[in-house]
Amino acid sequence: MIAPLAGSARAEGLAAAAGAVAAGAALLAWPAFANGYPLMFSDTGAFLHQTLGPLMIWDKPWIYGPFLHLFHWHLTLWTPLAAQALVLSHLLWLLQRCVLGRAIAPVHVALCGLAALLTAAPFSVALLMPDAFAPATVLALSMLGLAPGRLGRGERLYLSALATFAIASHLSHLPLAAALVATTLGVDLALRRRVQAHRVAAPLLAALALLAATNLAGHGRVAISPHGATFMLARLQDDGPATATLRAHCPREGWTLCAALDRLPMDSDEFLWSPDSPVNRDASGAPRFLGGAALSAEAGEIVSTTLRERPIEVAAAMAGNAWRQLWLVEPGDTLGPEWLGQIATRLREGFGAREAAAFEASLQARGELREALLPTVPPQLPVLAASVVALAFAGWRARRDADARRPALALAVLVALAANACATGALSKPHHRYQARIAWLAPVAAALLLLPAPPSRARRQAPTPRPTPSRRG
Repeated sequence: MIAPLAGSARAEGLAAAAGAVAAGAALLAWPAFANGYPLMFSDTGAFLHQTLGPLMIWDKPWIYGPFLHLFHWHLTLWTPLAAQALVLSHLLWLLQRCVLGRAIAPVHVALCGLAALLTAAPFSVALLMPDAFAPATVLALSMLGLAPGRLGRGERLYLSALATFAIASHLSHLPLAAALVATTLGVDLALRRRVQAHRVAAPLLAALALLAATNLAGHGRVAISPHGATFMLARLQDDGPATATLRAHCPREGWTLCAALDRLPMDSDEFLWSPDSPVNRDASGAPRFLGGAALSAEAGEIVSTTLRERPIEVAAAMAGNAWRQLWLVEPGDTLGPEWLGQIATRLREGFGAREAAAFEASLQARGELREALLPTVPPQLPVLAASVVALAFAGWRARRDADARRPALALAVLVALAANACATGALSKPHHRYQARIAWLAPVAAALLLLPAPPSRARRQAPTPRPTPSRRG
């Protein structure tokens, strides 16, 4: 009788876990259901074109596009969204087990509900962009480095593979992962424990190898970012140091941007993407095909000269942008129909008229999503500020824990917030979307760390001892 009962209990436990993870995924993706379609961004069309074209997009790793294809198979984009949401929900399930010792279904649903109702998390999870894999990077690496003993071997392998993909899916995830490697190593050394940082470093190294291999196949170059210098130049000319370099060296160096010096500095997004920018038109005014890629060699020269001659100005500009980015956490800058003109075309080409019509009927495509959903979301800056205080308090309160899981997790999330701001604001441009995608980890981690650890299963199921009969004299 014992074996069948144990098997039945195990099956019930697996069913409860699966149900909780599925419910959590639905909560985390609620804006897609309200919208009537997964949320889209202008870059979503480019990621789809990576496999529908197929085409190696010059400015994007060939990673997230294949992920979309793995689940859509020319049928619908709801299945990639479901996969994305289930991954995040399952990571939170595992995190609860790593922190509390075991995962409880109602607690998991409550944590996902907190993220769904109080934070901007659902607007990243429901968006078909690599944004959802920034928090996945943090969660997977944190568990690998801080609580490997509470994971099975298969779970550790899964988290390593997932972290490799998540890191490689967007270049801004590379410095984020590097910061978590350094944090884990610091915790290892401070606690004089067995080093676990190699578990965190391995996915980062694998992601670098994956990026190098795909860029070799698609661009003929072993490089992490074949044309990344163009993006750095866009940031530095907007901030001023690269523009000063151009003024000091033009026309002597013969750079093509010398002809457009009177138009600089200009907004970095306009510099990169406007059809009339000096990146995308030559000196005669003729359109330049793949201008950002064509300019990358010259951009590398200008950037290296700027870094060599104006390091303090560059550092000051980067610090200022990172600080601005740290507090830009509101949803909304990706909810409108702007720049979505190519999405319907991509859907019609790759999926057919029905899927394109479903997108065109969505609130986002009709320009109604912001007004419909944003009033339901609390202001995120107070949520972030309160949760950072709560997270720091939870870490301080648990500083004497024997295994140090709680304070180490609090530290990892705080480091991740700062690293993400540096990786996006300092190297690209401050946008709400960049920090909102990861800021929700602070309130969720704080809530989890403030929960008391549940009683162990063995202690709860221990039989009540029978009273010892007294002897009569």
